[in-house]
Amino acid sequence: MWVVYFPVSFYYAYLSVRARSLFFFSASNPTIETGGMFFESKWKIFQLIPTEYFPPTIFIDESESFDLIEQKMKNASISFPVIAKPDRGERGWMVKKINSISELEAYHRTAKISFLIQSYINYPLEFSIFYYRNPNSENGIISSVTFKKLLTVTGDGISTVDELIKKNNRAFLQYKKLKQNKQIDFDCILKHGEAEVLVPYGNHVRGAMFLDYNHIIDKNLIETFNSISKKIKGFYFGRFDLRCSSIEDLKQGKNISILELNGAGAEPAHIYDPGFSFFKAQLVLAKHYKMMFQAASENKKRGIEYMTYQLYRNTKKSEKEYKQKASLI
Repeated sequence: MWVVYFPVSFYYAYLSVRARSLFFFSASNPTIETGGMFFESKWKIFQLIPTEYFPPTIFIDESESFDLIEQKMKNASISFPVIAKPDRGERGWMVKKINSISELEAYHRTAKISFLIQSYINYPLEFSIFYYRNPNSENGIISSVTFKKLLTVTGDGISTVDELIKKNNRAFLQYKKLKQNKQIDFDCILKHGEAEVLVPYGNHVRGAMFLDYNHIIDKNLIETFNSISKKIKGFYFGRFDLRCSSIEDLKQGKNISILELNGAGAEPAHIYDPGFSFFKAQLVLAKHYKMMFQAASENKKRGIEYMTYQLYRNTKKSEKEYKQKASLI
């Protein structure tokens, strides 16, 4: 990851000099903690989004009893399967699809931190849409569309799932993690052409392939995300991770569900397309740094202060303690 970001870090340093702050990013999305750069609460972000755009979701404090969790799920009409994930965290850390009460009990028992329970959305397509709007502008742009091809193996009628994973270069890199997943039947022999999704969410570090889908950007898609984004108070720069039933429905804003909204720390994920050049990725990242700087600068003029060094240190300390509590580090 650092290899991708090291060259463009010099441009970020230049923007920091112009902003007179290394932490200008915090003003890019004033209503999101740290602007969404790090350790922001997913739950608080969901409170900004109209409920019709995201799955039924509940917040679970680590101190809550399991009886209370069951009652919360009932009140929110959430049934299995569900996705459980930490309220604060990134890159697929501790995200898990859960199919039963016993699995949820085990997750709750080991989590040790606050987390979210979210209805599993079974729409067939998963995308990331990067949106930017200057605070002075009526409308914004879509700068990146990424299709997330979930980690999948396809049967040949002979090999077991275990053997198919070992034959698949991408899946093999996830082999140790996959072996810990009791939901996968490794001895099963899939029919010829039968596909099995191994990881049911589009995370790059969990094996999903990211594909550049910028070619689907058009007037309808931009209008849809202008409409959605302007309903989210204080949001100007970031990425929607969502599922949808089809590309046409995505463009019309129908049958879509926002799984997460990421702010200043979000990446234009299409740069991870296997065919995307390193040099071109640098230009794309620089462009997004510039957009973040523009949003932050305009908000600064409106009275939004940049994060102070002391607040940065305190937030980083809280992040470290949070992850230590979860036994991550």
